[in-house]
Amino acid sequence: MANVLSRRALLAGIAILPLVGTADAGDSLTFEQLYDKITVLGLSFSAKVKALAGKTVSIRGFMAPPLKAEAKFFVLTEIPMSICPFCDSDSDWPSNIVVVYIDEKSTFVPPSKLIEVTGTLEVGSWTDPETGFVSQLRLVHSSFETV
Repeated sequence: MANVLSRRALLAGIAILPLVGTADAGDSLTFEQLYDKITVLGLSFSAKVKALAGKTVSIRGFMAPPLKAEAKFFVLTEIPMSICPFCDSDSDWPSNIVVVYIDEKSTFVPPSKLIEVTGTLEVGSWTDPETGFVSQLRLVHSSFETV
C-alpha cells in the first residue's frame, strides 16, 4: 500500500512541476516569429503573436542606445545597433524591433550585449502619450537580464 501511495505522489509531483515552470517562464518568441508577411502594404502579425497577445513572453535581442541615460523604456532590436531605431509612424515600423517598457527607471546595458526580456505582450498600433513614440509591438511590465 505504501508503495502505491509513493508512486502516486511521485506521479503527482512530476505532473505538477512542468505546470509550475511553464506558468512562470511564459512563452518565448523570436524576431522571425513576429510577422507572417512584410509587404508594401505593411506588416501582418503572425498567428503566434496574436495568440500570445496579453500573455507573458520572453524574447532575446539587443538593447538599442536609449534616448536618456535612465528611462522606463527601451527598444529591443534583432541585431546590435548604434542608434535608436524609432520611426515617426507605425507605417514605417521596422520588423525587427520591439518596444520594452519597464516599471522603474533603469540604467542600460551596452548595445552589443545579448539580453533576454520578459514581459506582457501588447499587439497593435499605440502612441505613447509621454513621448509621442508609435509602436506596433510592446512588452510591458518587463524585466531583462544579460544572457
